[in-house]
Amino acid sequence: MNSLKNKVQLIGNLGNDPKIFNFDGDKIKVSFSLATSDSYKKENGEKVVDTQWHNIVAWGNTAKIAERFLKKGSKVAVEGKLTNRSWDDKDGNKKYVCEVLIHEIVLLDAKQSV
Repeated sequence: MNSLKNKVQLIGNLGNDPKIFNFDGDKIKVSFSLATSDSYKKENGEKVVDTQWHNIVAWGNTAKIAERFLKKGSKVAVEGKLTNRSWDDKDGNKKYVCEVLIHEIVLLDAKQSV
């Protein structure tokens, strides 16, 4: 039986500056939103742009790269896996979020290099 893979590849632009979270023992987490867009034409010729927003999370060295080089508007390619998590808010309501946990970032802005 073939093993199934959970793999996500996205190319888009950051919707905000990365949020940095530092934990005990030098652990670092970064999160940011990433916009991807597709376009198509309706039957009447009208162009439609469909933008999707993705929640991105990075840990460790990948987070350090994001912290150092990324800012709102940066164009990047990311690769990782789709994850889901839940928590109870302050009122006891269950909240859910779908995130892409990335392990690779490629900077696509011409003016930046690692």
